Amino acid sequence: MNEQQSTQRVQVATADPSAIGLFGLAMVTLVASSAKLGWTDGVSFVLPWAIFLGGIAQLIASMLDSKHNNTFGTTAFGAFGLFWLGVGTSWLIDFGVFGEAAAAAVDPNQLGIAYIGYLIFSLFMTVGAMETHKVLFFIFVFIDFLFIGLSLSTLGIMPHAMHSLAAIAEFCIALLSFYGSAASVLNTHFGRVTLPVGKPFGIFKD
Repeated sequence: MNEQQSTQRVQVATADPSAIGLFGLAMVTLVASSAKLGWTDGVSFVLPWAIFLGGIAQLIASMLDSKHNNTFGTTAFGAFGLFWLGVGTSWLIDFGVFGEAAAAAVDPNQLGIAYIGYLIFSLFMTVGAMETHKVLFFIFVFIDFLFIGLSLSTLGIMPHAMHSLAAIAEFCIALLSFYGSAASVLNTHFGRVTLPVGKPFGIFKD
């Protein structure tokens, strides 16, 4: 007697985490750019947004995106979430939270090298973003300019001009990220394109 075996696949639907991830990015870059542009002073009150919105919100989005089998989203949100936690920790070291010895041993050039590493990461992610949608692609383009500005200004190369470049790029990231977050929420909520985000370029995929 032959026994037939049947296999059932159970698919668990999960919400798209892009909205919360982009909102986290929008909030932290808005507050951080306000300091770079001279609208506000210091980074003490940038820290909470760096930790909770820039860091934790994007890490949550990264973990949820992994359930969608989305390597690009998982990597992007995860890497930038950890970036903001790293930046926040760097500020805490500079403030002397981890002791005077740690604060005295700070070398800003090491932060500049870290920014170069993230510039490399952002450049190849920009290529990948070409096959997502145009809003996300231009967010990555401005992230590229942000890291160019941060890297060179931190390393003392044309510091004033590069600081201004980083400030403007970061503010543009905030504006586009707010739009991308709103589009993700409203387009899904209403079941139609309420805020267009632009089609992929179609260069690397059909």
